[in-house]
Amino acid sequence: MVSTTDQLRASLDAIALLEPGFVAAIGRLGYPEPRVREPGYETLLRTIVGQQVSVASAAAVWRKLEAELGLGCAPEALLARDFDALRACGLSRQKQGYARSLAELVVSGALDLHALPQDDEAAIAQLAQTKGIGRWSAEIYLLFAEGRPDIWPAGDLAVQIAIGQMLGLPERPSEKLTREVAEAWRPHRGAAAIMAWHHYNAGADMLKT
Repeated sequence: MVSTTDQLRASLDAIALLEPGFVAAIGRLGYPEPRVREPGYETLLRTIVGQQVSVASAAAVWRKLEAELGLGCAPEALLARDFDALRACGLSRQKQGYARSLAELVVSGALDLHALPQDDEAAIAQLAQTKGIGRWSAEIYLLFAEGRPDIWPAGDLAVQIAIGQMLGLPERPSEKLTREVAEAWRPHRGAAAIMAWHHYNAGADMLKT
């Protein structure tokens, strides 16, 4: 698991024994903090709401949705609203389709977010039944909401950039290479991803100063 500080640090220490680039990054930046989300429907709906918009914009839409649907935006309440009501909250037609897909799967019992398969790939496939939830969104959910220790979002651009820098590669690695270099880090790749975002964000913060 990577849901507590001790668990995350233990996993990163295990990787550091294999990879000097992690030793240097931890020494320079310190350990990252865990990223923890509540498992379940609300967190996955928030993921949909936040796609391709800023954090501030997503928060504003969520506030309007909760004002319309109630705290947590229950799936039954969402399905009961028409297009115009959800549009007034800031949900585009496309995102409404995604949100309704999620709500329908949850209400019907076809998707039980509290009983996903233990196998990571099977869990990703089950989450991807929902329109708008691709591999990346499923991986992020499993990493942050369930604390799964070996989730590796190799397709994430920030992860690729940070891993390239931490390992001293001449250019940003492809998704394939990002996946390959992390094979030796099993079963701690989730911690590696969190460290990669920590490294990437530190670089972005330095550019602002």
